[in-house]
Amino acid sequence: TSSAGTTIHTASSGTGDNNYDELWIWAVNCDTSAIKLTIQYGGTTTVDHDIEVTIPPEDGLVPVIPGLIIQNSLVVKAYAGTANKIVLYGYSNEITA
Repeated sequence: TSSAGTTIHTASSGTGDNNYDELWIWAVNCDTSAIKLTIQYGGTTTVDHDIEVTIPPEDGLVPVIPGLIIQNSLVVKAYAGTANKIVLYGYSNEITA
């Protein structure tokens, strides 16, 4: 429920034009109240790396990371305003040349 959040994904190493991860993540809120989810994308500095989304209650899969690119072993973390109520689902496409 606070920074730094739980690790969701660690990107592939490298910085070249031929080494990226394309990340797709959806969230589900199993509670009866809306809950704020914070994704820390590539770092944990507030504002610089935070993606904040309020996840509606019992609303199915809500897209929170829509195919964003990440690389160079950067880490994606997440935390929510209420513990044990948000579930994240997704996948990563590793793009290499």
